[in-house]
Amino acid sequence: MMRSMYSAVSGLKAHQTRMDVIGNNIANVNTVAYKSQSMTFSEVFYQTTQIASGPNAETGKGGTNAMQIGLGSSVGSISTAISSEGGSERTDNAFDLKIGGSSFFIVNSAGNTFFTRAGNFKVDESGALVTPGGANVMGWQVDESGNAKRDLVSKLYVNSPDVAYTSPERTSSVTVTGNLNAGSKDTSTTTINFYDSLGNSYQATVNLVYAGVQGDNTQYTIEPVSVSKNGKPTDLTFTASAPLSFNTLTGLADASNSDIKLTFSNNGTASDAIEGVDLRVIGESETSPVLTMDASGITMFSEKTNLNSELGINGLGKGKAVGKMTSVGVDSSGYIVASYSNGVTKNIGQIAVASFSNPEGLQKEGDNLYSATLNSGTFDGIGQDVTEGDGSISSGVLEMSNVDLSSEFTNLITTQRGYQANSRIITVSDTLLEELINLKR
Repeated sequence: MMRSMYSAVSGLKAHQTRMDVIGNNIANVNTVAYKSQSMTFSEVFYQTTQIASGPNAETGKGGTNAMQIGLGSSVGSISTAISSEGGSERTDNAFDLKIGGSSFFIVNSAGNTFFTRAGNFKVDESGALVTPGGANVMGWQVDESGNAKRDLVSKLYVNSPDVAYTSPERTSSVTVTGNLNAGSKDTSTTTINFYDSLGNSYQATVNLVYAGVQGDNTQYTIEPVSVSKNGKPTDLTFTASAPLSFNTLTGLADASNSDIKLTFSNNGTASDAIEGVDLRVIGESETSPVLTMDASGITMFSEKTNLNSELGINGLGKGKAVGKMTSVGVDSSGYIVASYSNGVTKNIGQIAVASFSNPEGLQKEGDNLYSATLNSGTFDGIGQDVTEGDGSISSGVLEMSNVDLSSEFTNLITTQRGYQANSRIITVSDTLLEELINLKR
C-alpha cells in the first residue's frame, strides 16, 4: 500500500481534531468566562531510506544528506488562552462577579476543590454563595472586627441565621439642642428617644418647667411626664441630677448642662428598674439605669421655643435597635458587606482567590471549572486576597468569553482546505493503485 494514503489519513484525523476545537470555541462564544483553545500540528516519525554521510578524503567522495519520507501529521498541542481576559458584561446583579487579573475563584463541589473565572454566582436555600452547578464559593470567615481570618478556606454565607441580624446596644447618652424662649415662663415639652440593651425602643416625654432666677442664672427643672416602651405606656419614671441653668444676660447654657444624669426607676424601685437590665449594660456597677444628657447646646434667646434631641454625645453612646439585614454585596477586595436596618454595615466574609505559576497547566473539568495538575502548581488550601496580586473584584459584572470569532472563522477556512487537500491525496493515491492493478490486463 502507498505511504501517501496513510499520511493523508493522519492529516484528516489531525484536521478533524482541529475542527473539533474550533467548533467548541464557537459553541462557547457566549459562555461566561470561557477560555478559547487553539491546536497546533506536529509531524510524525520518518522512514529513513538513506542515512547522511560525511565527505571522505581518502575516496574523494563528498557527503550526502539523509533521505527520509514523512509518515503524516498529528496533534502537536491543544492550548488554552487562559491568561487572556475576556470583555466585561454589565448585569447589575450583586452576585455576578468579575476578577480583574490572573487569579481564580475557589469553589468546592462534593468535597473536591475546583477553580473558576465564571462569577455568575447564586444564593442557595441555606444562604450559601454557590455556582449555577451547586459548587460552594470558598473564602475566609471574619472576626468581630470584620477582618478576615486567613486560614483554610470554607463555605461563604450571605444570608443565614448567623448574619441575618445584628445585636442591639443600650443608649447611654443623648444630646438636646435648640432654644427656650427667654420671655416665656411657660412649661416647655420635648421628647427623648433611646434604646435598651435588648433593642427595645423608648420615648420619654419631658417637661422643662421654669424655676426662677438664682443669682445670674435662670433655671428650669427637668420633670418626667411619661415613658413609653415600643409605643406602649409603662410605669417608668426618672429623676434628673440637676436643673437646666442659663446665664440670664447672655442666654447661653451653663457648663453643668453638659452632664445631667437621668436616673430611671420603675414605681420608684431602682434595683428592678425596667425589667432588671434592659437599660443597663450587664455587669455594670450602677444599680439603676442612667442616661447622660448633654443640654449645653440649648440657648435661652428671644426666639420661639424649639427643642430637638438626638442619640449620643458627639456620636458616642447612641445605642441601636436590633438590625435586620436589608442588603448585601461584594466590594473590590472580595469582602461580603451586609447592611442592616439599624444603620450598621459590617463584613460577614471575604472571597479568597487562587493563583498558579502556570495557569495554562490547569485542566478543564466542564461547568466552567478547572482543577490543579502537576504542571499548573498546587493550591495551599488557604488562597490569597485578590488585591495582593494584580487584581480586584467587580460586582454586577461578568467576564465574557475570550473567543475571537474572526480568528475562528479564518481557522475554519484553513482547516477545511487542509482537510480537503488530504482527502484529495487519498483520491489520487487510489487512482495510482487502480493504475497498478490495471497492469495485469
